[in-house]
Amino acid sequence: MNLKSTFLTIGLLLSVGLIGCSSSAEENGDGSGPDKITLDYAHYSPTSLVLKEKGFAEEAFEEEGTEIEYVLSQGSNKALEFLNSSSVDFGSTAGAAALMAKDNGSPVESVYLYSQPEWTALVSSKDSGIKSVEDLEGKKVAATTGTDPYIFLVRALKEHGMSIDDIELVNLQHADGASALNSGSVDAWAGLDPHMAREELGSDANLFYREPSFNTYGTLNVRSDFAEEHPEAVEKVIEAYEKARKWTEENPEEAAQILAEEANIDREVAEIQMERNDFSQPIPGDDVKESINGAGKVLQEEEVIDADSDVEALTDELINPSFAENVIE
Repeated sequence: MNLKSTFLTIGLLLSVGLIGCSSSAEENGDGSGPDKITLDYAHYSPTSLVLKEKGFAEEAFEEEGTEIEYVLSQGSNKALEFLNSSSVDFGSTAGAAALMAKDNGSPVESVYLYSQPEWTALVSSKDSGIKSVEDLEGKKVAATTGTDPYIFLVRALKEHGMSIDDIELVNLQHADGASALNSGSVDAWAGLDPHMAREELGSDANLFYREPSFNTYGTLNVRSDFAEEHPEAVEKVIEAYEKARKWTEENPEEAAQILAEEANIDREVAEIQMERNDFSQPIPGDDVKESINGAGKVLQEEEVIDADSDVEALTDELINPSFAENVIE
């Protein structure tokens, strides 16, 4: 099955999931808002870990009596699966991954930025002999399709006159990709922190290709139906995230400790990951659109996004800064 067919199949499965599952956001008895809100949390989103640890969302919805539930996302692909099946109301992804889902008909909106990260790079083991993108030709490369590391890999190959067809792609979830690199099962890996930082420190893995501009922003996405039905709840969630973001900026050492404990990684690894995140820009704007458009056009050229799709229009539909603009000064 080629990549386009793979993503079409995923899109169909997600659509079936959306039809087959009910929202977690049932109305309170007085109709004032949702009875429960389900948020994801992810090791690649330190802000979400602070939010969960500090109980800022529970605090924001205490008066309404709204229950807050958390679900772990192991990658953007999982967060988008959860959103499409209504298993979560809010999911943490890379911006370009959300665009791919949007192209497949996923009804999501990116309403907040949890960080601007350099969370991915191309990684090889210390004894692999792979030192450049060109060295990947014919090699086994692990990546999680539908995520920013996969998109990063596609862009890196294109930048060097290659395509995904020039390598042997091994589709593994992020943690499994790190393990495969460490065991020698693959020659290289499109990495993601904190796994990437752990391999860098623990096994002297080589980040042989880095390009910060190819990392798309970390976006908090909400299901469109939830946003339409509960706009005030969306704003309250963003307010809670803002509290977590500001706390993270003001308490970087404690935030790193929360990350280390939640992800079960060494403190030094967590500190490296934190250093690769910029938490200063919470409102999705033109810079985000430009970054996502750039990734989308490359994916379209590689036939991952449909050739007939209007990437800029999809991005405009995806990025919705209005909720954040209402609550962030």
